[in-house]
Amino acid sequence: MFNTREYEWSDINVVMAGRNVTGFRAVSYTSKQEKEALYAKGNKPHSMQRGNKSYEGSISLVQSEYEALKQAAGGDILDASIDLVVSYGNPTKGDTIVTDLLQGVEFTDDKTEWKQGDKFQEKELPFIFLDKKNL
Repeated sequence: MFNTREYEWSDINVVMAGRNVTGFRAVSYTSKQEKEALYAKGNKPHSMQRGNKSYEGSISLVQSEYEALKQAAGGDILDASIDLVVSYGNPTKGDTIVTDLLQGVEFTDDKTEWKQGDKFQEKELPFIFLDKKNL
């Protein structure tokens, strides 16, 4: 029997700075590598050349979770360097657990924004990191 169940939002867990984060509303991260076609004789590329890799992402937290992170960072999240672990899957429902370790996460922006009618504060924190490991 083939299991066609997909991963769900409720199956995602985030651990940041050694602490299970329950107040996150979104997380995204990207790995990139510079690539360029190498041209020589003729008008078609001969090969692809690879350059530097880069890593970036963002996490959205509710205000109380942000305050806990800020306290753990000594008052300024822009000075912090942490690891972030994202795992998803529910083995009790037959899923394979997928775990990504984002090493050396550093936040690049700390913006606060309030709008009329807000029921809660959500903070989107962009970051860069050093490497991604699949555990």
